[in-house]
Amino acid sequence: MRNALVSAENLQLTLKSDFSSEEQEKCSSKHGEFAVMLSPWFLCRNEDLKEMLESNKESLKLEAMKRIVGLIAKGKNASELFPAVVKNVASKNIELKKLVYVYLVRYAEEQQDLALLSISTFQRALKDPNQLIRASALRVLSSIRVPIIVPIMMLAIKEAATDLSPYVRKTAAHAIQKLFSLDPDQKEHLIEVIEKLLKDKSTLVAGSVVMAFEEVCPDRIDLIHKNYRKLCNLLVDVEEWGQVVIIHMLTRYARTQFVSPWREDAVFDENSEKAFYDSEEERRVDQSKPYIMDPDHRLLLRNTKPLLQSRNTAVVMAVSQLYWHLSPKHELSIITKSLVRLLRSHREVQYIVLQNIATMSIQRKGMFEPFMKSFYVRSTDATHIKTLKLEILTNLANEANISTILREFQTYVKSQDKAFAAATIQAIGCCATNISEVTDTCLNGLVLLLSNRDETVVAESVVVIKKLLQTQPSQHSDIIKHMAKLFDNITVRDGVIHINLTLDVFGEHCLFRWPRPSPMRRTLSNFRSSTLLDRTRFIRQLIVPNEKSGALSKYARRILMAPKPAPVLQSAFKDRDRFQLGTLSHTLNSQASGYLELSDWPAVAPDQSVRNVEVVEPAGAPALSKSKPAKSNEKIMQHNYSLNYYLPPQIIQKTLNIMTKYILIHIVLSISSPFFVNCMCSLLHLCVFLACQFDAVSWPVRVSLQASSPVFVPETSHELLHRMTGKGLSAQYRFTRQPCIYGNSMVSLQLTLSNRTDQALENIHISEKSSTGQNIHRFNAIERLEPQASVTVSMGVDFNDSTQTANFQLCTKEDEFSVSIQPAVGELLLPITMSEADFTKEQGKLVGMNESSATITITPENVSSQSVNRKVVSVANLGVIPSGQENIYRFAGKTVSSGSLVLVSVALKDPDAMITINTEKTVMGSMLLRQVKTAVQGM
Repeated sequence: MRNALVSAENLQLTLKSDFSSEEQEKCSSKHGEFAVMLSPWFLCRNEDLKEMLESNKESLKLEAMKRIVGLIAKGKNASELFPAVVKNVASKNIELKKLVYVYLVRYAEEQQDLALLSISTFQRALKDPNQLIRASALRVLSSIRVPIIVPIMMLAIKEAATDLSPYVRKTAAHAIQKLFSLDPDQKEHLIEVIEKLLKDKSTLVAGSVVMAFEEVCPDRIDLIHKNYRKLCNLLVDVEEWGQVVIIHMLTRYARTQFVSPWREDAVFDENSEKAFYDSEEERRVDQSKPYIMDPDHRLLLRNTKPLLQSRNTAVVMAVSQLYWHLSPKHELSIITKSLVRLLRSHREVQYIVLQNIATMSIQRKGMFEPFMKSFYVRSTDATHIKTLKLEILTNLANEANISTILREFQTYVKSQDKAFAAATIQAIGCCATNISEVTDTCLNGLVLLLSNRDETVVAESVVVIKKLLQTQPSQHSDIIKHMAKLFDNITVRDGVIHINLTLDVFGEHCLFRWPRPSPMRRTLSNFRSSTLLDRTRFIRQLIVPNEKSGALSKYARRILMAPKPAPVLQSAFKDRDRFQLGTLSHTLNSQASGYLELSDWPAVAPDQSVRNVEVVEPAGAPALSKSKPAKSNEKIMQHNYSLNYYLPPQIIQKTLNIMTKYILIHIVLSISSPFFVNCMCSLLHLCVFLACQFDAVSWPVRVSLQASSPVFVPETSHELLHRMTGKGLSAQYRFTRQPCIYGNSMVSLQLTLSNRTDQALENIHISEKSSTGQNIHRFNAIERLEPQASVTVSMGVDFNDSTQTANFQLCTKEDEFSVSIQPAVGELLLPITMSEADFTKEQGKLVGMNESSATITITPENVSSQSVNRKVVSVANLGVIPSGQENIYRFAGKTVSSGSLVLVSVALKDPDAMITINTEKTVMGSMLLRQVKTAVQGM
């Protein structure tokens, strides 16, 4: 200890010496007396952070925010920096803006006035292209607890609930709870948003919206009907804490919609799903038939069972309570191993799990009896854990294992933990009460404990013995006499009092006279207190009649000498099953705020058709079954071509392309006219759907993207086959950078084949077999190539927007040669043209993970617009975008296979150059950045 104090003092002196006298003086003059209470170093550190936040350099601001967030993580108060931080909320740096929003979420509620000044900035951020910024802005907005902005919050939540990003919709669900706590009058409007979000199919949103449902309208079970089966099926893929919320909600739902599975005539079929497909007539079950589990009930049990293997203890506990409250009794055993496994966790987890097991073990002893050794007390267990294990061992005790349990208890009584030893004695008393065969054995053991040196053990033994004697006082006179002889040796007050009560109440049952004054008199002579004197006066007025005595003295004997019922020794968890397992109310054994009680099983199951979801077919889609044939083609056309879609031009073009292929097939097959028209209507809807799926990302994009001719076409050829390897046949290829005529997703290549032998080569072709999965359009076979002659052919390869090598066999009549083509990433692009405004707009959408950038040093003398453009287009097939800004050069293109946008910008800042690549193809973006960086550096 002394060494530690000396080290601390030395450290303090070192810090003081590092802090100059001028800085101390400056701090003192600035903060006055407050500087005495706070460390000067801490105050001046805040001043440094403020200066960094007000700096013009983004790097300093970013570093300051990282330090501030670090202080918050350590529990430090950084609220006084709020004005300096909130100024940076409109920063264009994405990383800085994220950290600012993290800070604002923490302190917006404390600094409401300052936060309100920036509310317009938060509203603009709700339209930001980056999903993280939109979500953070909504989170900050909902953290400002001011009633005046409730309409703004409601509008923001409604817009976020329809956002394309599931992360933003998840944040909207979280904001619903905050708004409801701020203004409960908005409940009806919030329920509309919850109903919409409940239909969301994203697993990221499911848990959050159910949590909002539980907070705002837990009684609106009707909102769950149509979403019940979807939630059951999504449950495995939802994040862990969302699983906990959904499971608890579905437990309450099941208790209102299904009948009890605990009937003796119940019939269970683990794989029964017949009712899902039965007709209404087949579903009607006669009341005299035995109970059959509802398929939706079975669906819930089956889909939650795998979660018993979850690594999250809360999920395992939630599934366990669901099975306890909903499953048939014979299926309860599957949760036992999972609960016992949780006992290896931290003591906080053990405490909750043991409490729930203690409640279960009262009603279902057989569940945990095979794992009785798991509840043996360890020396490293905390006292509250030991007490709960004692409770469970007492509940598991029966005639078969009581001897083993009592041997354990004998060891526990000797523990140095006095509270645990006392609890063990109480447990022995409970065992003696519950199992009559060991009552005498337990009493004799407790009597032996009266000679223990530990007064706490003796006192607790006396208390338990007194309770046991009340059950059969006449049969234990020897024990009463033994207790009287030990009276003078007991000094603990509780033990003395209970011995007095035992001797005075049960003394009449044994032939024994006290050799000295009665124990009660000797006890009273030792206790002197005002409370005792007051009680004595009260009893005297009751039992000694006088003029002031009332009618109550007549009944003194009946009041004081009335026989008292024998005490019942029972578990403290006997009545806790009135609360749902795993809840705070169950842990506290008292109803907590917000607790929702489980309803009783309904006598008759409600209509299960409310959970059926209607499949909405597109307008005009013909039925596949039970439909009458069309009477005329005209009616079919009128009915089926009423499409009210808005389709972008690229979707219409793709739809027509697909339609054309299938129409040709139908014409060739000569399909009959009515059936042909009917199929065409269905096919039209299918093609529209497929086209929309292919171009789902580009739907919101209304920017005009026009293809352009390549700016630069390299003449360099690459060797495909050397003449030595090809036995005189050589081949070279180059990328033409033109749209491929063989397919829109293919890269166009030009091959030059040469015969370097003295003999003609015949049947030169590409083999049908390809070692990789690329789609290759082969050139037509060359029947004959004369000696020393050359021929040029074209082919197409779909590289799937990847630089993976395309391997194939180049063959002649006699030989086969394995060759490969590996494209540079820049050759997988096609140039496009757009306006500068459209370029900036699209670039703003492709940020965050979709953006790659690098800074390089260049020589200003060698830099010009022509040189930059030439270097960039030499390595990538991109179009040059006109730029109105000096020293900023922009290029645009799209990937050949998927059509994904690729944007390149080069910003020159003497003597550095900032290269930025924006594309959703992140791998291609990083590879392209390296190639462009190398090219620009070579200027």
